Amino acid sequence: QVHLVESGGGLVQPGGSLRLSCAASGSRFSGYDMGWYRQAPGKQRELLATTTSGGSTNYADSVKGRFTISRDNAKNTVYLQMNSLKPEDTAVYICNARNSYYIYWGQGTQVTVSS
Repeated sequence: QVHLVESGGGLVQPGGSLRLSCAASGSRFSGYDMGWYRQAPGKQRELLATTTSGGSTNYADSVKGRFTISRDNAKNTVYLQMNSLKPEDTAVYICNARNSYYIYWGQGTQVTVSS
């Protein structure tokens, strides 16, 4: 069992930056692949970035070059550094943890990009 708690969301102006955190508790964090998703009102959940247990990363085209995913296994935390934010980045940002058997989701943190 893994419990995920996101933090770091808020209101930011266009062009600004935010760093989201997802703290995990429970089973061995380092063995999980971690991902960040977002969901805007009326839209499907969108996969943004993933980091595997081995440290490989992958990004959606919509955020490549602007967002960076990283993990600190000693702190059981995965991060999403978001730069050059746009109004269309406004959404609830959600992290997940997966292994060969299970998928766990956090509750999400709201990010609003507006002037």
